[in-house]
Amino acid sequence: MVYHLRGRWKEVEEFERRELRAMTIEEHWKKLNAIVRFAIETGIKIERDKSETEVFAQWAKLKAHYETG
Repeated sequence: MVYHLRGRWKEVEEFERRELRAMTIEEHWKKLNAIVRFAIETGIKIERDKSETEVFAQWAKLKAHYETG
């Protein structure tokens, strides 16, 4: 039974991926704005993850090192 359910979830996941790929940029933008509006209206605090900033900084260092040889 678990094997059957796992297969069904994979089908659902693939359907959702096809649906997302079919969306236009405008539709993606509207969806993102709706999520942000919901967060603001409900008082959810939006904070950037500091570890994300560290990852970007590390990639920038690697890129600069690669480009300078």
